[in-house]
Amino acid sequence: MSKKIRVVVVDDSALVRSLLAEIINRQTDMECIGTANDPLIARELIRETNPDVITLDVEMPRMDGIDFLGRLMRLRPMPVVMISTLTERGAEVTMRALELGAVDFVAKPRIGLANGLNELAAQIVEKIRVAAVAHVRRAPTAESARAPHAGAAPHAAAPGSAASVPAPSATLLGRLSTEKLICIGASTGGTEAIREVLVQMPADSPAIVITQHMPAGFTTSFAARLNGLCHITVKEAVHGERILPGHAYIAPGGTQFHVARSGANYVAVVDDGPPVNRHKPSVEVLFKSAAAVVGRNAYGIMLTGMGNDGAVAMREMKNAGSYNYVQDEASCIVFGMPREAIAHGAADEVLPLTQIAPALIARLRGTTDRLHHRI
Repeated sequence: MSKKIRVVVVDDSALVRSLLAEIINRQTDMECIGTANDPLIARELIRETNPDVITLDVEMPRMDGIDFLGRLMRLRPMPVVMISTLTERGAEVTMRALELGAVDFVAKPRIGLANGLNELAAQIVEKIRVAAVAHVRRAPTAESARAPHAGAAPHAAAPGSAASVPAPSATLLGRLSTEKLICIGASTGGTEAIREVLVQMPADSPAIVITQHMPAGFTTSFAARLNGLCHITVKEAVHGERILPGHAYIAPGGTQFHVARSGANYVAVVDDGPPVNRHKPSVEVLFKSAAAVVGRNAYGIMLTGMGNDGAVAMREMKNAGSYNYVQDEASCIVFGMPREAIAHGAADEVLPLTQIAPALIARLRGTTDRLHHRI
């Protein structure tokens, strides 16, 4: 038999610790090897047991989960799945946890905790399995995370965010930019990967549409955090709104998001369609619409994530004339979605995360130069 995934549960609630341990121990491929009711006890338990994955609550006595996570990821990086309460405050803290290096999170219910956690059992153990194979990286120091860059200031930073924005690039497309649309898909590890791409895009970037696997209640904070870091405007997509250059639109959690045409304009379509590839929002839905509606004016970007969501549709985008970038394995937290996109022949370039935006910008400039030369 293959080695079981060894999990430590850290939560100040005895009920949650018991329920999570029971859920984990029901699985044939994992075991709960210990629980702790606060981070200081957890620190000793981790030293003694060296677990494969930790589940970590946010609000705990003596040291909150975010402080503990920050120290852990600087000193002893390991896969962490956050257990977050579905509140506005919980969503903001969850975004900070992902920024610090948590692999993923589970949104626990505020009421009906026992039934709620058992209903989430399949999701919890799936996220633990993904975390066990994730490529975890040491968290940056506070100084390096907040080091200023040259260039125009971004939007006012969101509370608690690390404003780390490179200098904006020169004008890309001018009046032609409304024809172009950049489409991004991501899952596990994607929040920070998306940030890495968006902070490099200039204020006059073509419009960007994004599907990141995320439940309802968390994408508002995600969009606000990015808006505080970027030169472009970042927001949740709203049904029926025009998709504009210099803006990035994020699929609201728990909905499906795709693009449509209204005359010469692109518009956002947000609806309550069924899950696709088990996801809602689904990258497949967004990318299929880009293939059908945008064609050769689309640019596809597939970032880190588990599974195969979006791979088939990204190939459809390429068949329709798009140019596609796929994140390479070395820079991915989880290489599942990029691997599947490559396997389907959807990639034009496979690049490290930090090189995707510069390559895209260079290509946009080159296209513009040739068009202007012909004009």
